[in-house]
Amino acid sequence: MKEAKGFQLAILGTFGAFIFLGVLAFAGILPGFSNKATKDNLFLGNVTIWGTLPQAQLMNIFEDFNNENKKIVTVTYFEKSKGTFERELIEALADGIGPDMILLSQDYIVRHRNKIYPIPYEVYPERDLKTNFIEEGELYLGDTGIYAVPFVVDPLVMYWNRDMFSSALISTPPSYWDEFFGLAKILTKIDNSSNIKKSLVSFGEYDNVANAKEILSMLMMQAGSSIVSQEGGVYRSTLSSNESNGVSPGEEAFRFYTEFSNPTKTSYSWNRSLLYSRDMFTTGDLALYFGFASEYGSLQKKNPHLNFDVTTVPQTRTADRKLTFGKMQGLSILKSSKILSADLAALQILSNKDVVASASTALNLPPVRRELLSQRPKESYLSVFYDGALLSKGWLDPSPSDTNAIFNEIVQDITSGRRKLSNAVENGNALLEKLLRKL
Repeated sequence: MKEAKGFQLAILGTFGAFIFLGVLAFAGILPGFSNKATKDNLFLGNVTIWGTLPQAQLMNIFEDFNNENKKIVTVTYFEKSKGTFERELIEALADGIGPDMILLSQDYIVRHRNKIYPIPYEVYPERDLKTNFIEEGELYLGDTGIYAVPFVVDPLVMYWNRDMFSSALISTPPSYWDEFFGLAKILTKIDNSSNIKKSLVSFGEYDNVANAKEILSMLMMQAGSSIVSQEGGVYRSTLSSNESNGVSPGEEAFRFYTEFSNPTKTSYSWNRSLLYSRDMFTTGDLALYFGFASEYGSLQKKNPHLNFDVTTVPQTRTADRKLTFGKMQGLSILKSSKILSADLAALQILSNKDVVASASTALNLPPVRRELLSQRPKESYLSVFYDGALLSKGWLDPSPSDTNAIFNEIVQDITSGRRKLSNAVENGNALLEKLLRKL
């Protein structure tokens, strides 16, 4: 944790913001914000924040925050289960006892945007967010303001089994997707009964593949698909949309992904009878595992003897830019909050680079602020995570559970032969379009 000096600098910046906010309040631009916030040493209130990040790891950060800012604003953070967060939030808001702020994940922006107070661009300019934070943070930009300020990001990375590669006399993991076909012939081991004993990669199925939806999202975005587009407040599915060259990025992504579960292909490396991909990696029988940066410690703990390393995800050779999928969470103010001035003050300080750096260290994740990412860490694995943060992108997911089911159906349609690949993707596009029309 940075020393008090960092927080004090943040406070000075906040008072400057208060003066500006007070002017906006008098002008009627910022309803609910009183000019009393410009007075020295006036306590604004205690802000309640809900999120799914581990409270134990963030405890010291919030304690230091409260000690340094107790004359202005304090915060109380409550960790909620990922499985019940959404339901608890909706119920609490209905009862009038909800939090003042939440940590809003990128896949809940669309679903809960009506509950969020968009911070006006007069208060927090769009240019400031683009300058200070990673590009994925631009998902929080709305028509009238910012739905959240980025706080943490968890990029998808590629873990690789060093022993499997070394035993096959392969010195480095793949950097490009087209390398996978040749590697599958070498690293995937199939016995005389056609049982896969060792696998290159867990692509092709869905239910026994960790992070399958995120992997497919990454492949589609790398191929040029936005998955969901927005224009004038209207959302549209682009799963089956074609590029100018007549190629559908969605089809290309699902074709590549399902190639590895086709037993007639030389790239055959996976089937639904195998262990869950994460477990197969930790037992030493899976050469490549696509997981998040946050999984690094638990992979080590699961098998301390596993000789593995981590690198950025592969790319296509013809891509104009590199990218990976990132799970992002941002600080968001709820419309129901009665202490907007305190919320804005807390958000201003919590998004300061010193607090973001402390949160990054506590969670063992890369920071979301650009100036922090320019300071390379000593640990080699963290350096990979930093690169992943800069490459992270996401999409406007209308409902994580529903889109997970849609992606699963597309994969099952292809691998079972129920539909041709193009028809499977078109059907998924229709399902996603129907989901978006409900918004």
